[in-house]
Amino acid sequence: MTVSIEDIHAAARLLEGQVLKTPMLYSRTLSDILGAEVWLKFENLQFTSSFKERGAYTKLSSLSDEERKRGVLAVSAGNHAQAVAYHAQRMGIPATIIMPETTPQVKIEQTQRFGPEIVLSGETLADCSDKATEILKTHNLVMVHPYDDDKIIAGQGTVGLEMCEAVPDLDSVVVPIGGGGLISGIAIAVKGTSPKTKVYGVEAALYPSMHNVIHDMAVPCAGDTIAEGIAVKTPGSRTVPVIHDYVEEIILATEAELEAAISLLLTVEKTLGEGAGAAGLAALATRQDLFGDKKVGVVISGGNIDARLLAYVLLRQQVKTGRLLNIQVEIRDRPGSLAKIVDIVAAAGGNIIDVTHSRLLTSVVAKRVIIGFTIETRGPEHAEEVVAGLEKHGLIVHRSS
Repeated sequence: MTVSIEDIHAAARLLEGQVLKTPMLYSRTLSDILGAEVWLKFENLQFTSSFKERGAYTKLSSLSDEERKRGVLAVSAGNHAQAVAYHAQRMGIPATIIMPETTPQVKIEQTQRFGPEIVLSGETLADCSDKATEILKTHNLVMVHPYDDDKIIAGQGTVGLEMCEAVPDLDSVVVPIGGGGLISGIAIAVKGTSPKTKVYGVEAALYPSMHNVIHDMAVPCAGDTIAEGIAVKTPGSRTVPVIHDYVEEIILATEAELEAAISLLLTVEKTLGEGAGAAGLAALATRQDLFGDKKVGVVISGGNIDARLLAYVLLRQQVKTGRLLNIQVEIRDRPGSLAKIVDIVAAAGGNIIDVTHSRLLTSVVAKRVIIGFTIETRGPEHAEEVVAGLEKHGLIVHRSS
């Protein structure tokens, strides 16, 4: 292990006034819902909306004058790119950021506003590696790795120092894992400050790369995850030993659990966590055997999520929780039939927010029609009342998931 608690304290002194010392606040409502004493560390409130600023500034500050003049290079499609570009601009260091060609335009624009040279290459971060090697050699730049670097780990570890300072008697902390830089730094800081506090990691179930290494497994890392910030196929060589020694367990969060956590943070705490940023809460919500009745610190590591994707997540949660009811009603195709359905739904207290009307489905006889409804309800029981009211009037109702 090459990063010490002293290194993290040194990083904390360096970061004074350079990044936000984010709040760590008790959530009464989440505590009631989840059966634990929940404390949230709001790293989504950093200027670029993630913890990555801590490591980026620590690393860039360590460069010699000659290295700063040469410039730096980072490979990232999101938070690391923005953090490096932002602090490089502040320090007058030329920066080149390599991003996949598939990177959403909004993320490119967010990074571009800090003035780096952006190079688009390949479809994935892994595809960017060859281009990164070529540019590093051609332009003699300094690589700023997102997690496999001692300075980066020390900078991220300052999150753990602040958590222990804010709540000295935490039973456990829960931290997202991508390449492992954040949890490694936090684990060193927490164990060096409060040895009895347990550290738990969370990975997206579709990308269990660190879980694979720790448990000598080979579960494939692939698929479209909402937690792209921790969708890492190869964890850091520096971070694995720290996690092996200091982390109690790595929890795998499903896509459904991650979506529910994003929605819970926004609806309860009125704070925005991206998929990776909400992973800690997803673990807490599903592992009462570990966290029930415990005092738990949860890191909201970032809040950068595409607005369209966020809208889909929130609507999907409304459907899953019964607040939005999607149904198809088969009726005779004659005047007044639609008005009848509207009256029945209104009488039951439902609010129709969308209607689709199709006469072209060949699976239905020509004199009948399928009408789709999206109905706002007060919850699952009320949704059942709406459906029962329609069926009571002899209508054929099909539920849509």
